[in-house]
Amino acid sequence: MVSSGFLGALIAGFLGGFIILFLKKVLRFMPKSLEGIRTILLYPVAGVLLIGILMLFINPFVAAINTGLNHFLFSLSGTNKIILGAILAGMMSVDLGGPVNKAAYTFGTGMLAEGHYEIMAAVMIGGMVAPLAIALLSTFFPKKLPQKERQAGLLNYVMGLSFISEGAIPFASADPIRVLPACIVGSAVSGAISMAFNCTLMAPHGGIFVLPLIGNAGGYALALIIGSFVAMGIMAAFKKNIWERKA
Repeated sequence: MVSSGFLGALIAGFLGGFIILFLKKVLRFMPKSLEGIRTILLYPVAGVLLIGILMLFINPFVAAINTGLNHFLFSLSGTNKIILGAILAGMMSVDLGGPVNKAAYTFGTGMLAEGHYEIMAAVMIGGMVAPLAIALLSTFFPKKLPQKERQAGLLNYVMGLSFISEGAIPFASADPIRVLPACIVGSAVSGAISMAFNCTLMAPHGGIFVLPLIGNAGGYALALIIGSFVAMGIMAAFKKNIWERKA
C-alpha cells in the first residue's frame, strides 16, 4: 500500500496552520489569564486531534494519487525507459524542491531500493541541470541577468554539481515564464540521454561527490553538459539583455 507521502504531509501542514487559526478564533473568549493553557495545552492537543481526524478522510484520496503516479511511472520502465528518464528528470525542475520534484525523487529512491539504478541516475541528473544552467547563463550571457543575480548565479556551479536544485529558485521566482520551461526541457534532455547511455547511480544523493558510484560516468557527464547547455540556450534566447529592459 502506498501512503499519502509528501503530498499528504504538504496538505497536513497547510491544514494544521488553518486549524490553529480556527482554534484561536474559537477560544478567544477565554480570559488572558489562561493564555498559557491555550498555548501549551489546548492548541497542540486539539490541533493534533483535528488534523488527525481530517487526514483520516483525506489520506485515502492522496494515497490514490500517489499510487496512480507510481504505477504510471513504473509502466514506462523497460522499453520506454528513455521516456521515463525524460519525464522524471523534467519533473525535478518543475518546482525545484516542491511537491512535483519530491514525487520524482521519492519514486527514484524507491526504485533504487529495488535495484533500478538507472532511474535514480536520471532523477539526480534532472535535479542538477537547473542550477548549472543558471551558472552557465551567468558565465556566457551575463547581460541577461542583473549584477546581483549574475554574482549569485556563479555560485550555482557548486549547487548544481552538488545536486541542490534549490539554488535556481531565486532566478525561477524572478522570471518563471522563461526560466522554468527552459530548465524542464534541459533536465528532460539530460534524463533521456542518461537512460539512453544506460547510466546508473547507486546512491540517493551527492552529485559529483558520488562519482565512483555512477555507472558510465563519461556518458553521464556528457548528458549533464548537453542538458545544461540546452537549458541555458533556451533562457538566453528568450531573456532580454538588461540594458534593453532599461531602454
